[in-house]
Amino acid sequence: MRTLREFIISLPKAELHLHIEGTLEPEMMFDLAMRNGVSLPYASVDEVRAAYDFADLQSFLDLYYAGAAVLVTEEDFFDLTWAYLERAKADGVVHVEIFFDPQTHTERGIEFGTVLNGIARALKLGELYLGITHRLIMCFLRHLDEESALATLEQARPYLQFIDGVGLDSGERGNPPAKFEKAFHAAHEMGLRAVAHAGEEGPAGNVTDALTLLKVERIDHGVNAIDDLELVAHLATHRIPLTMCPLSNQRLQVTPDLSAHPLKKLMDAGVLVTVNSDDPAYFGGYVADNYVAIAEALDLTEADIAALAENSLLASWR
Repeated sequence: MRTLREFIISLPKAELHLHIEGTLEPEMMFDLAMRNGVSLPYASVDEVRAAYDFADLQSFLDLYYAGAAVLVTEEDFFDLTWAYLERAKADGVVHVEIFFDPQTHTERGIEFGTVLNGIARALKLGELYLGITHRLIMCFLRHLDEESALATLEQARPYLQFIDGVGLDSGERGNPPAKFEKAFHAAHEMGLRAVAHAGEEGPAGNVTDALTLLKVERIDHGVNAIDDLELVAHLATHRIPLTMCPLSNQRLQVTPDLSAHPLKKLMDAGVLVTVNSDDPAYFGGYVADNYVAIAEALDLTEADIAALAENSLLASWR
């Protein structure tokens, strides 16, 4: 008799909410630090894992950005992306839509092309050798100003054949969608599609603003959309996907008890909900782990789980 995990892995699925920098496992962090002569504030892999006891999103982000410092060369970004793709393959993923944060790297002197070329090369080989198709989404860091986002968009211009869309991530508190209206308008003018993190730490109103002001076609997280029944009806009617990340929500105390997660209620309301891993190296699980965790917490049926996998393909940009 097959296990729940075996059933989940057997389902073809897309992963639509994955920060490639968030797949940096402690072992690779140490290897790359040694390769590049970067000093880490941790003495061992175990010490890094112990630091993953986050109080909130900001305490996670502080560690996340510190870890990214070991990513220096094109080969580093290639190795990081390839390691993720192998894990995704093992979880039954057939299509990925990966986020990357160029400002995390350009702010510390790494060339935009170094980041982009390493990731894009791995994605191309992943399609060739692993059969995983892909899209690449460049995210703006919302804790930085809009001028930085616009400058990043200009840096991306020579590489647009590799970039399918833009997103908005980092700390949501104090950084509403309206802050980036010009940047998203400029991205649309360049022919790029758009998504945005909203309704994770922020209210349901941030989801509405991301849709109306930024003209996004998909909402990343969207947990707090459940607080606005009119918004839920709008999401369902217009088939606007939510890329939800259960283990991330649990670790960052968005929904500490997964049995209270709104995923099933949103599904029942007709919302196109998907399951993803967000920053799996930091949150304790890749995409199959997230399916298992939410299925057990909400007592999902095999039909529910299959619907979530199908949703991921329907919500993708394949």
